[in-house]
Amino acid sequence: MSSLRTAVAGLLVVVALILQVAVFPHVAWEGIVPDLCLLVVVAAALVRGPAFAATLGFFAGLLLDLAPPADHVAGRWALSLVVVGCVAGLMRQDTRTQLSTVVATVAASSFVGTSVFALTGLVLGDSVGSPADLAKVILVALLWDVLLAPVVLPGLMRLLTRLEPAGAR
Repeated sequence: MSSLRTAVAGLLVVVALILQVAVFPHVAWEGIVPDLCLLVVVAAALVRGPAFAATLGFFAGLLLDLAPPADHVAGRWALSLVVVGCVAGLMRQDTRTQLSTVVATVAASSFVGTSVFALTGLVLGDSVGSPADLAKVILVALLWDVLLAPVVLPGLMRLLTRLEPAGAR
């Protein structure tokens, strides 16, 4: 069952990545698309915990870093989603039942993940905007993720919970 859980999580990341880079750019708001890979990592964190989610976040971030139209130093999204997996995974015990706390976890994770991505861009000289532009990007990304969380996360969490052994639920 462990390999099935891993395969399903990997498939969810690939589907999220394809939607994020191929479909959602057509509905981008201020040039910013929802971070579906982040939502998959948060769902995995809330169901499986920080270790699994950090690992999944690393691979999801690496795929995001390498997927066209990537225009940044590789590794920035990988680092961001590892941090998101850890942060959201630590909230696991408090958030599994109420949608409001799940959405709050998504908001915190989106803020942290996008901020880490933006700050690493500043540190590496890979940023294309001013700090005010980066703040706008962080806010719009957070709004996208919070708006999609009630639609996307319940189904993802239900699917990932079904793959858990009966004793771990």
